[in-house]
Amino acid sequence: MVSRDDDGSLIRAVPGLARIAAEAYLRSARWGVRASVHATERMVRALTEPDDARERRRAAPTTPAESAEAEREEARKSLRERGEELLRRSADVNFDEGAHPAYMRILEDLSPDEARILRLLYENGPQPSVDVRSGLLPLQSATELVEAGLNMIGPEAGVRHLHDVPAYLNNLFRLGLTWFSRESVPEQRAYQVLEAQPEVAAAMEKARHTRTVRRSILLTPFGRDFCELCLIDSAGQPSEPDPGEDRDGQS
Repeated sequence: MVSRDDDGSLIRAVPGLARIAAEAYLRSARWGVRASVHATERMVRALTEPDDARERRRAAPTTPAESAEAEREEARKSLRERGEELLRRSADVNFDEGAHPAYMRILEDLSPDEARILRLLYENGPQPSVDVRSGLLPLQSATELVEAGLNMIGPEAGVRHLHDVPAYLNNLFRLGLTWFSRESVPEQRAYQVLEAQPEVAAAMEKARHTRTVRRSILLTPFGRDFCELCLIDSAGQPSEPDPGEDRDGQS
């Protein structure tokens, strides 16, 4: 191989245009040697690299967009595999899950006060609640909601934190255990007691010509099943549901 010192001696010994030609030749020769060395290195690496590593290197994303799409595809593949496993288990006549898989997670999302509310709804059925609206006539277009979902569930259930009852009920609704129904409970006297409470009276004083709209709060069928499996058996001597009620607690 021609060294750089020898290159300089040869070029200095050649005059004029011949020197330019000699410089171009030597640069081309050096590039050819480097390219040959690099090609040899790639060939050796390809021969010695394991097949799986070579496949991963070829399949690896080359841009951030390709990397993100590869991650999304991997997530979709995982979801499809889980779905296929669910369908396989559904076709297995010997498979018995015993309880809904969400019940364990729901128990982790419940506070002790919320468990008391669920037990109340299971044992005593739907509970009355009222909305306070402005306007005297039910069909009056100018009515506005003043307060929604006022109820006596907290005191009836014996919760420790009465001010958290709205949050409790929202969480139970989020978990699919309870329902805010537009229907009223059959016992109308319960509304008379509720409408005499200070909270309802205060709400009715917030606007002129207010009125109450009677609603109810009850367990969903999913919530009733959850209570029967997870809460009532361990609560100690629960009262039996009224045979006249259907699964959602309504007559």
